[in-house]
Amino acid sequence: MNLASFRNSAGFSMIEVLVSLIVIAVGVLGMVALQSKAIPYTQDSVQRNAAIMLVDDLVEIIRAAPADCTTANGCLTPPGTNFPAVPSSCVPTPAALADQIGCWTARARAVLPGVTNALLASAFYICKSASPGVTTSCTTSSTTNAELEIQVAWTVKSAADCMTGSTSTLEGTCTYRLRTRIR
Repeated sequence: MNLASFRNSAGFSMIEVLVSLIVIAVGVLGMVALQSKAIPYTQDSVQRNAAIMLVDDLVEIIRAAPADCTTANGCLTPPGTNFPAVPSSCVPTPAALADQIGCWTARARAVLPGVTNALLASAFYICKSASPGVTTSCTTSSTTNAELEIQVAWTVKSAADCMTGSTSTLEGTCTYRLRTRIR
């Protein structure tokens, strides 16, 4: 065997090994960066799904109620007002609409992170308004407006964790709003 054929079959050089390690390291670092971005998006998705389910439950409670949705029965709750109190028992489902909404607020506290009485009063609302997001003209008459708007909120560590691309009125508070026609 001559020396030239031995050099051609000697194997990888140190430079080839280092280049392959650099390529592998860049790939692994890319996967780590992707994973670090996936965690906040997953958390936001879970919280938004919980908010969607809560709002859907509330819409069904209101639709099933024989009485019209007014502030007197606790159904309409403009921003800055308190929701009905939680009744002594939510099992079986209470007959009164205000008690049903009180049980709903207890579920909202249990499911969404950071929901307190202060957050319920400031960022949650059930309102009939002519324009989306305009709660200053919240009415109690179904003849004035049949569009019902519901907003729920939850707290996060920073406003950047909301993943909505918009700024919230409250720092570190994410919101979900649904506008629907009841009758």
